[in-house]
Amino acid sequence: MPATISIDLATVAPKGAATGIGVVIGRNGIEVPGGLSLSVANLAARGFAGKPGEVVAIPTRGGTQILVGLGPVGELTVESFRSAAAVMARAAYTETHLATSLIDTAPAKLDRRAIAQAVTESMLLATYTFTAHKSVVPPRPLNAVSLVVRNPRTFAAGVAKGKLVAEAVLLNRDLVNEPPASMTPRILAGYAERAAAENGLALTIFDEGDLDRERLGGLKAVSIGSAEPPRLVKMVYTPVGAGRSIPTIALVGKGVTFDSGGLSLKTSDGMLTMKCDMAGAGAVISIMSIIARLAPTCRVIGYCCITENMPSGTATKLGDVMVARNGKTVENHNTDAEGRLILMDGLSLAAEDKPDAIVDIATLTGAAIVALGSEITGVMGNNPAFTAQLMGAARRVGESTWELPLFARYRKHLDSSVADMKNIGNPGQAGSIIAGIFLQEFVDGRPWVHLDVAGPAFGNVDEGVVTRGGTGVMVRTLIELIETFERPKK
Repeated sequence: MPATISIDLATVAPKGAATGIGVVIGRNGIEVPGGLSLSVANLAARGFAGKPGEVVAIPTRGGTQILVGLGPVGELTVESFRSAAAVMARAAYTETHLATSLIDTAPAKLDRRAIAQAVTESMLLATYTFTAHKSVVPPRPLNAVSLVVRNPRTFAAGVAKGKLVAEAVLLNRDLVNEPPASMTPRILAGYAERAAAENGLALTIFDEGDLDRERLGGLKAVSIGSAEPPRLVKMVYTPVGAGRSIPTIALVGKGVTFDSGGLSLKTSDGMLTMKCDMAGAGAVISIMSIIARLAPTCRVIGYCCITENMPSGTATKLGDVMVARNGKTVENHNTDAEGRLILMDGLSLAAEDKPDAIVDIATLTGAAIVALGSEITGVMGNNPAFTAQLMGAARRVGESTWELPLFARYRKHLDSSVADMKNIGNPGQAGSIIAGIFLQEFVDGRPWVHLDVAGPAFGNVDEGVVTRGGTGVMVRTLIELIETFERPKK
């Protein structure tokens, strides 16, 4: 697990710890929990009104008090506490120990276990740093948080779950943040092998020698320009004692460990963050790394399609035709539209397993960033009930999604004169949707959702639970989906 602060439950605040206090707006203005040494008037004089995200640190004889606004008391949600926890942890970063009664002061109408989980996740995510390649590691004074509660039993399960989920998210961040030279296809596949070994998963790895035999034409076409061999990894979790009839969900992740664009070469600036192009496969590996401890009641099959996309004398050329595992032929009109080519093999394999539903996750299109920016995941699906399941899971864990249409008439944009389809559509038109329509060709009609995380997979600011670099986006959503999964109606 990545190095993080420690979080534990306590019934009293440790001596010398900074105090974190959530402040709400009531009928008569700011409402502060009893025992606070400053009056409401003092807070108002400091410009603190208790609005969401507001924070003020006040030195006192007993130690620093960090006040964070939660907003109007009648509008509080689990998300209010998740956001406040991130703000509080960041504000306490120069302290050694933080003690807060944040979860114990939540209104009775809210699920306190969910709040305990959300606050724990939020504090761990907000204080994450990646220092593996620093010659001098910057000091981090804050190393412990005490969640002060009257009855620890009430919150223990939520805190434990928050730690487990955060572990998966932070592993994904570590994988994404590694430089491409130290996160090659074989190294990333090694993390999948480790996850399988530690969780008792059935494991299959296809290497470069399997590409033709297993008809992995998309993966072969993308990988042949690189000196680094590709990998396609399959991991299967089956609950202990489960019969054949249990629900099954398949996860398929894009794992391009570095994307130069191939012969359709990106600019230097365009390549700068392309170590993040394996975030989808990283998400699948991270989830499978905790799956045995998560212990869902459904079967989970994880596929990771892993390669580099490089230009060379052996690289795939524009106009080349490849054959996907399901037999469909694709004419390559842009070697930088490579993610969908490796996913078409992963999705075909997943469909052959006949799961009840499939989710693919990929940093797929720059068009998704144009349409939705850097904070929203694009969602496309062929089954409204399953799409609603996934988006409901995202709302519950505080991740932002927006559904884009799989507009059937746009299928003609992929028409090719020499193959079944091209790998891109008309320039400048509905790029994300066209990519989704392309992927739909390989799911064999099974309930499926595509997640385009090109925008939110890599952060440029430290804000909320997001830190610069890999964000681990959609890991929490997919964990929630797995835990609450129901077979969608066809």
